[in-house]
Amino acid sequence: MARVAIIGGHGKVALQLARDLASNGHRVTSLFRNPDHVAEVHSTGAAPVVADVEQLDSGAIAEKLAGHDAVVWSAGAGGGSPERTYAVDRDAAIRSIDAAKQAGVNRYVMVSYMGAGKDHGVPEDNPFYAYAESKAAADDYLRRSGLDWTILGPSALTNDPGTGAISVGPGQDGSVSRTDVAAVAAQVLERPGTIGQFIEFINGDTPIREAIG
Repeated sequence: MARVAIIGGHGKVALQLARDLASNGHRVTSLFRNPDHVAEVHSTGAAPVVADVEQLDSGAIAEKLAGHDAVVWSAGAGGGSPERTYAVDRDAAIRSIDAAKQAGVNRYVMVSYMGAGKDHGVPEDNPFYAYAESKAAADDYLRRSGLDWTILGPSALTNDPGTGAISVGPGQDGSVSRTDVAAVAAQVLERPGTIGQFIEFINGDTPIREAIG
């Protein structure tokens, strides 16, 4: 049994991940900013914690992470203004990495996207640019953090039912259900062999357990 903190705990991937982890006997804490979501988060089996990481410094985030074995970053500005995208997807994510180190939580799983990186190729006039830049910075910071990291790179997300099967590798055309992204996150938490990996994937034909084995 592990103690897992999910940052961005009211997102669709995070809600499903909390259900998956709790149903497998893990203790889950879900951090999210809107107190109106307490009941929904609690229904997943997670302990709800209202905490706006956009506003908290690394020390305050570390207090929320203390006593956990792993942290999953599944938060995001959700396509808001570029300023808020940088504030959440870059700056708050980086503070959470510092917080994990301060709290002694060595395992860190970052939900990113397929193709993330400094060479993302998104032009500056594209609305996606701020997000691409933010994820590139946060992912790079995580890689250099000394933590036991895994970065997930799902392709375009859908709300389709999960299939339990994916295809791993960069540059693939396709999409992936949020349910399956949560399943991948749950699996990598149990797989020390995924530490130090950037796992890019779409829905495919290989069972998740086998695909990331």
